[in-house]
Amino acid sequence: MASATYPFTAVVGMDDMRLGLLLNAISPSIGGVLVRGEKGTAKSTMVRGIAALMPAVDVVTGCRFSCDPALPDPACPDGPHPDGADAAGDARAARMVELPVGASEDRLVGALDIERALSEGVKAFEPGLLADAHRGVLYVDEVNLLHDHLVDLLLDAAAMGSSYVEREGVSVRHAARFLLVGTMNPEEGELRPQLLDRFGLTVEVAASRETDERVEVVRRRLAYDEDPTAFAAKWAAEEDALRERIAAARALLPGVRLGDGALRRIAAVCAGFEVDGMRADIVTARTATALAAWAGRTDVTAEDVRQAALLALPHRRRRNPFDAPGLDENRLDEILRQFEEDEPEPEPEDPDGGPDDGPGGGENPEDGQPGTPDVPEQREEPARGDDGGVDSPTPREPSAAPEDAPSAQADPSDPAGRSGRSDRSEDGESVVVGAAEPFRTRKLDVPGLGEGADGRRSRARTAHGRTTGARRPRGALSKLHLAATVQAAAPHQRARGRSGPGLVVRRDDLREAVREGREGNLVLFVVDASGSMAARKRMGAVKGAVLSLLLDAYQRRDKIGMITFRGSGATVALPPTSSVEAGAARLEKLPTGGRTPLAAGLLQAHEVLRLERLRDPSRRPLLVVVTDGRATGGPEPLVRASRAARLLAGEGTASVVVDCESGPVRLGLAGELGRELRGPVVTLDELRADSVSALVRTVTNTNSRRAA
Repeated sequence: MASATYPFTAVVGMDDMRLGLLLNAISPSIGGVLVRGEKGTAKSTMVRGIAALMPAVDVVTGCRFSCDPALPDPACPDGPHPDGADAAGDARAARMVELPVGASEDRLVGALDIERALSEGVKAFEPGLLADAHRGVLYVDEVNLLHDHLVDLLLDAAAMGSSYVEREGVSVRHAARFLLVGTMNPEEGELRPQLLDRFGLTVEVAASRETDERVEVVRRRLAYDEDPTAFAAKWAAEEDALRERIAAARALLPGVRLGDGALRRIAAVCAGFEVDGMRADIVTARTATALAAWAGRTDVTAEDVRQAALLALPHRRRRNPFDAPGLDENRLDEILRQFEEDEPEPEPEDPDGGPDDGPGGGENPEDGQPGTPDVPEQREEPARGDDGGVDSPTPREPSAAPEDAPSAQADPSDPAGRSGRSDRSEDGESVVVGAAEPFRTRKLDVPGLGEGADGRRSRARTAHGRTTGARRPRGALSKLHLAATVQAAAPHQRARGRSGPGLVVRRDDLREAVREGREGNLVLFVVDASGSMAARKRMGAVKGAVLSLLLDAYQRRDKIGMITFRGSGATVALPPTSSVEAGAARLEKLPTGGRTPLAAGLLQAHEVLRLERLRDPSRRPLLVVVTDGRATGGPEPLVRASRAARLLAGEGTASVVVDCESGPVRLGLAGELGRELRGPVVTLDELRADSVSALVRTVTNTNSRRAA
């Protein structure tokens, strides 16, 4: 017997996520909610809880696509269904369907049996998760880790309310309307802005720092684990009250009036934050309307617009790629205040329209709502972090410096010709050097043909891309190579007794397409952060280059990492990641100074690459070692560094050495290291802007010659 679902009303805190889920339950046309935040914050628990509160649905008996008996889908693959009095239906609870990170395209949208379609002429379709989620909830945990093409398919279906599958001219369409909830940890990488924009609302979640609240969370969870049924029964009254209120808000929603004043406020806010396109205006309008229905009103107020903007705009505003989504509430209030000064709200159009007697009558959404369950109706304050600010960074104008950054100081040794920032630590040795401004980089390629995750970097065999050949199917056939299949079947037609037009095709004739596209790679920097050879100059340029490549990696779906060595050992300053925010924050605080343990840095790189091969064996790495080649840490430092380099080269790691040596006397140690790594050696200046792509082209050419 399955245990009772943890009650939605029993979850402590998480007001923003609670409100976002409730608004989507009232008005699914909002487009779902994206929940950003750390693990262990009851995200999955709340999604299951809201699914349990969704009204039951009537479905056509035996229909795999959950058609409504009162209005069946005329294009349903299981149809046609009778409608009206002749329709037979069964009532069932709304489903909650979870999409795993490793799901295939066929698992998501459904699979057409191409073999039966060709050999038997039967259009056989196996429904996917989108069909299962129709008229329910689709929950996507770690949505940022899904392949881009799956996210595109998912969000397209959510926006259109239907799923369309086509394989080699055989097509199927079915309805797919659901409440979409995606969760993600920003530390593991961001979604592309185009995909972020497709989610209706976004909220930030974090574990409470209040002792009493944390105690209550633990107390309730332990009580639930001890006896789920008794715990659920304790909260049954609150659950029923909330379920009824959702149903009432749904019924009221069509009657909510979105006046011209509210529409103009929405347009002013969206224009003020310079969001692209019109989706933000539409989603904000739908959200404000749902907020009014949730509060039991038939008119949208100024506070509804403000609250809707806080939920619908943070992930849509124009921002620096290194900034997390967020919305400046002071700026929002300023825009709304300016609107009120420039264009006073008109008188109500219909004095008999509802309980709101005027434009100011509903400013407090809690007024006149006695006896409602303990669920926040309007969020007066956004989720706060330890510093009392909004959980996501406060946006700033592009020309403004970060509020918590030290003032910029001119650095004549900055090779980029820009100002850097530096702070000397108490020991007088460690220095934090600011990065030069990031710049646009050209594409970096790893030689050969890989088989890694879909991306936009190096050549690879992928499920999507141009067709380069054909082969016998490996498992279920999904990508048919029609010409190769016909060619394989043609010689056997007489033996198979073909007597008329058409082709007799058997399973052994089928061929699947082999396609070539692009993959994502791992670019791992090993950087000398010691005090030798003008560390400030080197680190300013290197940080700027790494930030630039991190942004490029985000756009091309790569991973990037950074190892530094100084003092007595090496540190993984930036673990392999695709997160722009995490990379920028950690690089900003990277210290320099001390001795030069080169061998430790190379061995740490070997260990990082070893672990990454275990986690993701198909992702190919490129190692970039930034050093003057000196080694002053540990016994026999140069000998140990040489051995570590040969260890990396023996595993076939594509490498390049950026020589940072300067001055009239040059030892050429970086060149020796390059020979040990079997990679090219370039100067520090060649790491800048236009030279980065030339540097990796050299890596490609070197490895190609080695392979030949």
